[in-house]
Amino acid sequence: MRAFFKLGSEDKSALESVLTAGNEVGQFRRAQALLWLDEGMSVQDVAHLSRVSRRTIYNWVNRFRAGKDISPLRRIGDVQRSGRPCTALGIVDPLIDRIIDKDPRDFGYRSSVWTSDLLVRYLSDTYGIGVSKRSVSYALKRLGIRWKVPRYDLIRRSPTWRQAKGGSSEDCQIGSAP
Repeated sequence: MRAFFKLGSEDKSALESVLTAGNEVGQFRRAQALLWLDEGMSVQDVAHLSRVSRRTIYNWVNRFRAGKDISPLRRIGDVQRSGRPCTALGIVDPLIDRIIDKDPRDFGYRSSVWTSDLLVRYLSDTYGIGVSKRSVSYALKRLGIRWKVPRYDLIRRSPTWRQAKGGSSEDCQIGSAP
């Protein structure tokens, strides 16, 4: 019986080098699976050992076969995924770092402190970057910036304030009400 999948000598040595280098887990798993198929294991067994579906094994094989003009390492590498790309990562960090220590009133805002909402608005107004409050919060965390809540302490009365008002010091110590 002819094997389902056979590797050439160059491809086999490239995949074996991935196993020893151990750069990326995904590449390692795909290289291991393709080498097992080359040794004659069934797709079902390889899928079971790799903890993926048989369809995934067939996809890996088809992708490896289709890219003959690409190096074997790139053929087993991760592919570009669909979905919304990260817009804020690395882009808004320097922009926020540049202005966070400045007064928002200098930029025409009616606030004396920066807030997440205000930073979102600033990035949109100034640079045309639409980011969420969560992205701004992540950027602030990466920059090591933490919001500080102002602490308002009521003014404490002096222990001798009654004497200044004409009261006795005994009333001060007892704490009786006037």
